[in-house]
Amino acid sequence: MRDFIKSTRFKILLAFLAFLVGIMVYAVTKGGYSVSGASFINTLTKPFRAASNGISMKMEHTVDKLKNADRYFEENERLKQQIGELNAQLTEYDAIKAEVEELRKFVTIKQENEDYQLSQPCKVLGYVTNDPFKSFTIDKGSEDGILVNCPVVTAEGLVGITVDVSKHVSTVRTILSPDLSVAAVASASNADQGIIEGNVVSSESGHTKLIHVPKKNKLKRGDLMITAGASGIFPKDYPIGTIIETGFDSNGLSVCAEIQPCVDVSRLTSVVVITDFSGKKTEDEDDDKEEDDDKEEDDDKEEDVNED
Repeated sequence: MRDFIKSTRFKILLAFLAFLVGIMVYAVTKGGYSVSGASFINTLTKPFRAASNGISMKMEHTVDKLKNADRYFEENERLKQQIGELNAQLTEYDAIKAEVEELRKFVTIKQENEDYQLSQPCKVLGYVTNDPFKSFTIDKGSEDGILVNCPVVTAEGLVGITVDVSKHVSTVRTILSPDLSVAAVASASNADQGIIEGNVVSSESGHTKLIHVPKKNKLKRGDLMITAGASGIFPKDYPIGTIIETGFDSNGLSVCAEIQPCVDVSRLTSVVVITDFSGKKTEDEDDDKEEDDDKEEDDDKEEDVNED
């Protein structure tokens, strides 16, 4: 103990204590006010006060959570319900927005083609299983004025034709199918013609084919092919697709071309059916034509008999 009292460390500690006492005495003699003393003491005690305040706030927060746990739980559940309702409203809004956009497109079709009689927008119910040509069903049928062999379209272009119609459901054959042939003409020249007809190879890429094109033509990549309207089944001048590349048929006698349809038939959600248009061939006209053909055939037979 004596060695410690005589040591330098003790003397330094004693001097520091004397310094502190001096500051305190000076503060008292000045009426309890000392800027330097107060600042020094505040500096020394600041870490302790900060730690104490932090511990106090954490304790208050913990006690508050324990005390009001039920109220916080109910409020949390209420907020979750509100979020769920808002999400449902947002989903409904997006669906309505998409539907309005589709209706706007269909109105555009009618505005550009006043002679068209259109069905109500038809929802695509689903695609036919194992059909590489993407046939699909829609939620409209004969009760909605739809018949067999009615063109099916979107605002972008031709999709296909109705092939099986019941009261409330119809099946649509697309332009990717080899069972559907559409007379087409190049919109640029309005002269180069051919037949749009699908095949298995082209359909794998979502394309169709332009065949039976004369060797002398001006077709080139990017040309838009539109309906020729000669058959009376499809309206005239409706977009079908654009030429990707041209070449020759396997027999080398005519030109063919790969066609990118204006409509991606594999991703449809809604379509519209053209139930009537100017120049449409009716069933009565078909019957009259068949009768005329039969009559001509009978006349030919009668002439042959007279000649004999």
